[in-house]
Amino acid sequence: MSQADLHQPVMLDEVLSTLQPRDGGLYLDATFGNGGYSRAILEAADCQLLAIDRDPDAIARGQSLIAEANGRFHLAQGPFSEMISLSATLRETHPAAKDGFDGIVFDLGVCSTQLDQAERGFSFQKDGPLDMRMSQDGLDAADVVNGYKEAEIADILYHFGDERASRRIARAIVKARDTAPITRTLELAEIIKSVMPRPKPGQSDPATRSFQALRIFVNQEMAEIDQALAASEQLLKPGGHLVVVTFHSLEDRHVKRYLTKATGKTSRPSRHLPDLDEAPALFETLTRKPLIPTNDEIARNPRARSAKLRAACRLATPAPHHQQTEMM
Repeated sequence: MSQADLHQPVMLDEVLSTLQPRDGGLYLDATFGNGGYSRAILEAADCQLLAIDRDPDAIARGQSLIAEANGRFHLAQGPFSEMISLSATLRETHPAAKDGFDGIVFDLGVCSTQLDQAERGFSFQKDGPLDMRMSQDGLDAADVVNGYKEAEIADILYHFGDERASRRIARAIVKARDTAPITRTLELAEIIKSVMPRPKPGQSDPATRSFQALRIFVNQEMAEIDQALAASEQLLKPGGHLVVVTFHSLEDRHVKRYLTKATGKTSRPSRHLPDLDEAPALFETLTRKPLIPTNDEIARNPRARSAKLRAACRLATPAPHHQQTEMM
């Protein structure tokens, strides 16, 4: 199976039209995955591209693109929250990186290859070890399910999955693990389904929100997103474009909240209160409303159905001092 067959990059046309790759530019694909965006950027312009991924399997898949790109493609392993340090060598040694990146793109969805590999433990539809770690080290989902208190599990499911039945599900998990540890994905999915109503036609699987919540918690995804967006302030040169594709409401809320503040559009808490000293805008919005996939794309790739794309252009405003020190 070729790289192109592994994954259909979501909203690729919209990503390219907002990122606007140009000859001689320098770009950062913060979520390499199967390389769909990276390959398209390199084909769209004679540019330099750095891609980042925390998954060692993704790094292994990217080696062929390094060979094909004739020195234009660079790959670094690590979480995108550390993209300042991960990009340091390239920024110090490459002429195109003198003033920063011309564009940064994020695809915040789980890589389809991770979902399709049962042994990675992301899917509630395939039996595998209860893992869910993108980096393949550290705390895994089984540690959470078997070691956390009932109230802690309920909080995780509610805050990171918007699961209204979080307490009921947490209670069922604790009851089941009292008999034997929960170690398999389908085992956990069945425990969740046992205390949930049967889904109506068209509704998502009852385990969807709980699996999402555990994955987000295990990988600290929301903190990663917040840190990476802040890092983009100083990695992008003036005029550089930030493009972010999200796949669920929690991700989108974090991105929207960040861009609202970074574009200087934070509303006053009350018209009766005095104006606050607001920080100068760092970005200008490129998408008044988030872009969504076309019906044709959703028909071709159902995984695109919940995607939203938000984009902004970096202004010349200096980044806050506390973040500038990270570049030194």
